[in-house]
Amino acid sequence: MDEWKDRLRVAMFTNVYLPVTNGVVVSVESFRKALTRLGHHAYIMSPSCGEIEDRAPYVFRYPAVELPMQKYPLTLPVSPYVDQVLRNLQPQVLHANHPALLGRVAARKSEELNLPLLFTYHTRYADYSHYAQPLPQERVKEFIETWLEEFMARCHHLVVPSASIKTMLMDTYDFSGPISVIPTGVDLDHFAPQDRTRARQQLNWPLDCKIFLSVGRLAKEKNFELLLQAFARLEDAQARLVILGSGDEKAALEKLAQELELGERCEFPGGVAHKDLPLYLSAADVFAFASLTETQGLATLEAMAAGLPVAAVDASGTRDIVSPDCSRLSPADPEGLCQAMQAMSRAGDLSGPARARASQFSQLAQGQRMVEAYQQAIESHRRKQNVLQLTPESTGKWQAFLQFLRL
Repeated sequence: MDEWKDRLRVAMFTNVYLPVTNGVVVSVESFRKALTRLGHHAYIMSPSCGEIEDRAPYVFRYPAVELPMQKYPLTLPVSPYVDQVLRNLQPQVLHANHPALLGRVAARKSEELNLPLLFTYHTRYADYSHYAQPLPQERVKEFIETWLEEFMARCHHLVVPSASIKTMLMDTYDFSGPISVIPTGVDLDHFAPQDRTRARQQLNWPLDCKIFLSVGRLAKEKNFELLLQAFARLEDAQARLVILGSGDEKAALEKLAQELELGERCEFPGGVAHKDLPLYLSAADVFAFASLTETQGLATLEAMAAGLPVAAVDASGTRDIVSPDCSRLSPADPEGLCQAMQAMSRAGDLSGPARARASQFSQLAQGQRMVEAYQQAIESHRRKQNVLQLTPESTGKWQAFLQFLRL
């Protein structure tokens, strides 16, 4: 037992990885760095991405194909080369970051190689059912819940990024195994506040007005419509709103901004590289966030690490991260969020409390907690204890869905 405690070997399976950047990629990379600093070995099993050539010796790619109208390549979850690499690496734990594609590969390898499987629940999958329109939404959500249940029944430990998500899942499923709440850690040095005046000059932003910043994929589930409506109600006619991100909803959001007569007060600069995000955060006064579908609210945590106060909708993930002395939560309506934004813009310098709150989620501390979760997964695997057991009803539903997919 002492041997794996001293130096773990972990294979992390993810359907998306660098150079693509999203919340899952940031999380995977954060834990990889933390594990490495703690003296462990973390290997990334991910899909290929264009013509990129990996120089990092810890990244192994499955083949993938680019599809029209798809943001991410579609993973082809078969690779004799990676299969052999996995055997040579002799990992002690497999870590799935998705319940599909490479997550399914991780589950299969867990059974083939007799290894423990840990799963991090990153996404409120049922909240994305609208992407399956025009299929009946209730049917899609039922399929998602059944799919997740079948996958989690193959896992030996479950990690969730917030207590709110743990409660939500426990209200849905009958768990028999351990669940750990481990938020993604933040690199406090990377997000250390920079001089605001210098940052604004570098970005060519005005020096004499309040600037609200929001970050996220421009998609319906991120609720940017509400943020625009709230901003339009602000009493401060000189304030500006900058929304960083790209996505299918950009044109619709720009149109809404025009209808609200926001003019030059609202900007959509597009997405920025994660390494450049601290500059934008340092140039802003308040971080504003309206999403209702977060599992953690990583963007909010990074904003606090940069010293920003937060005005946000009271929702899962976000409420678990913020602290009352540097934030204001609101109902999910424009007037409520507007009042929260105004309160934070008038609150004075809250960089100290914001940084102090973010420091409770340091990258290294969360990495150590993940090591403990891996140890629990190893022990659960030894005891043949899975996260949950499928009921006959659930098994019947799963078999029915498989039969439907074969048609």
